[in-house]
Amino acid sequence: MSPRSPAARSGLRTGAWPALLAAVAACGGAAKRTPAAKPPRLDVIAPWTDPEQDLPRPREVAPRPVEPPPPVAIRGATILTAAGDRIDGGTIVLADGVIAAIGAGDVPIPDGARVIDATGKFVTPGIIDTHSHIGVYAAPHVAAHSDGNEATAPVTAEVRAAYGYWPQDPAIARAAAGGVTAAQILPGSANLIGGRGFVVRMVPGRTVDEVRFPGAPSTLKMACGENPKRVYGEKGGPQTRMGEYAAFRAAFQSAVEYRAKWRAYARARELWLKKRARAQQLNATLPPKRRIPGEPAPEPPPRDAKLDTLAAVLDGDILVQIHCYRAPEIREMVAIADEFGFSIRSFHHALEAYKVRDVLVDHGIAISTWADWWGFKMEAFDGIPENAALFAEAGGRAVIHSDSSIGIQRLNQEAAKAMYAGRAAGIDISEDQALRWITANPAWVLGIDGVTGTLERGKRADVVVWSAHPFSVYARADLVFNGGELVYDRAAGPTPTDFELGNSAIDGGQK
Repeated sequence: MSPRSPAARSGLRTGAWPALLAAVAACGGAAKRTPAAKPPRLDVIAPWTDPEQDLPRPREVAPRPVEPPPPVAIRGATILTAAGDRIDGGTIVLADGVIAAIGAGDVPIPDGARVIDATGKFVTPGIIDTHSHIGVYAAPHVAAHSDGNEATAPVTAEVRAAYGYWPQDPAIARAAAGGVTAAQILPGSANLIGGRGFVVRMVPGRTVDEVRFPGAPSTLKMACGENPKRVYGEKGGPQTRMGEYAAFRAAFQSAVEYRAKWRAYARARELWLKKRARAQQLNATLPPKRRIPGEPAPEPPPRDAKLDTLAAVLDGDILVQIHCYRAPEIREMVAIADEFGFSIRSFHHALEAYKVRDVLVDHGIAISTWADWWGFKMEAFDGIPENAALFAEAGGRAVIHSDSSIGIQRLNQEAAKAMYAGRAAGIDISEDQALRWITANPAWVLGIDGVTGTLERGKRADVVVWSAHPFSVYARADLVFNGGELVYDRAAGPTPTDFELGNSAIDGGQK
């Protein structure tokens, strides 16, 4: 008998009644005769009871409470849209959390709007970082804040970075000061399959629900190469790259079989629901003695959170993000995805992507890489500063990411370095292309390109006003708007926090 069945939940079986009555009769003195009564009728199978009514309810997201921001008009700026346009002396209007108007010349400004004179300044979309561990490796960097790697098994697809995210991490305000409006928060790379990532807005909040990017799909962090070998080589494996790819295939094969069981159950349940509806329709016209008896519902398979995640990958509901450096490993992961019929959204770090850029472009896979990091471990020794430019030249979506709470503050400069490295190698990379490396392309990687990543009417008002061209080393983010809300104003100074040196909560904050 299934532990989920109504009979099991009742704790009694029909065959237990004789023994129970005998035990009662053996207790005490002589029993008085009472009129014979029929034993109670136990419904071993509850009629037409749907087991799915007992499933856990989905999480209810509680958005961050905030007053609607007032309309803002930014005038006189050079607007770089990351959508192919440069508007000199342009105006952009932010209202109701979105871009209400954008253009040159006479752009209508709503009554009561705050008007900002941005003459001589530059306006861009908010920067988006596809690879961050802010909040799961929060500052100060102590063991108590180490929540990014569930290094207890090579495959932990059931865990979620959102459950370990600390939205009071001081690095969040610092990232916002660098013009970042959104980032993907990922588990680390200790595990082959480290768990789900999520997209966060760079805004203050009390809980993770208050700072989630609305409507962003789930992501899955996977990792190959040195890191899982190092972590698990003496903990039961895998010890080799051979073992890593065998483990990847085994995990997804289990997911295929798990999904097949749930699909079979779904078909059986659909048929059962049709029978129940027909019986209810007929029973409404029949006398009680002639009514159709209840029929047991099909039993759902046991739930497995790990396999639920991997099955969702197979169904295309989760965007796969893979930490991988070397060309042969990148190619092997593409082969595994092809074998099991899922898509890879982006390879991360991907220092040898330039070697297999044709394969990645053919599969529509982006890369999220650095401008010039290399040589810090063996699998990073063949990294080159032209990587992003070569990939873009081949028609691929290149992204410059940080993987650093320091680097995230200067992604505009990182994109500039990668652009100039490409130009020095004779690759014609435009400023608009390079700007897309930190705006439009990462928005696509995270599945939010329909609502942010470019400056277009109707998109989210994720906007940065720069003191100079964002690719200048002298550029600073003067103003940062996130969904139309002003979250950083350089003139007001940095946001103080007692979790940084020089600040004290007791003595009143920053010194």
